[in-house]
Amino acid sequence: MMHSIEDQLILHEGLRLKPYRCTAGKLTIGVGRNLEDKGISHDEAMMLLRNDIAEVTAQLERFDWFRALGPVRRKVLIDMCFNLGMAGLMGFKQMIEALKRADYERAADEMVSSKWYRQVGERGRRLERMMRTGEDYQV
Repeated sequence: MMHSIEDQLILHEGLRLKPYRCTAGKLTIGVGRNLEDKGISHDEAMMLLRNDIAEVTAQLERFDWFRALGPVRRKVLIDMCFNLGMAGLMGFKQMIEALKRADYERAADEMVSSKWYRQVGERGRRLERMMRTGEDYQV
């Protein structure tokens, strides 16, 4: 029954992987999910987050310099890539060169000297400390 109703709803509603406006003018995604009135559940948000983290991590794991990092510094790069996208992160050329040399002080300095750092406030300060020390953040 479930497969049949899924197929039927996809037939009637369509399947859209990017947000769109339905005929009632509501922001919608997927198979008729009204984001304005229904939104998503906490579990759905966490599933999306886990998928995004896995995708970003897989992109970064292609690089030897990333795989050589400890877990805390990996978290810094995953966080930055999540925020900036891969192209944005790759724009941190001097930081990446410092990471290749395991020069974490220089890598942190490169973070601090960026426009991104000035834009993201406490996030940048937290990530910079994590990069510099290799120690996880404290709340």
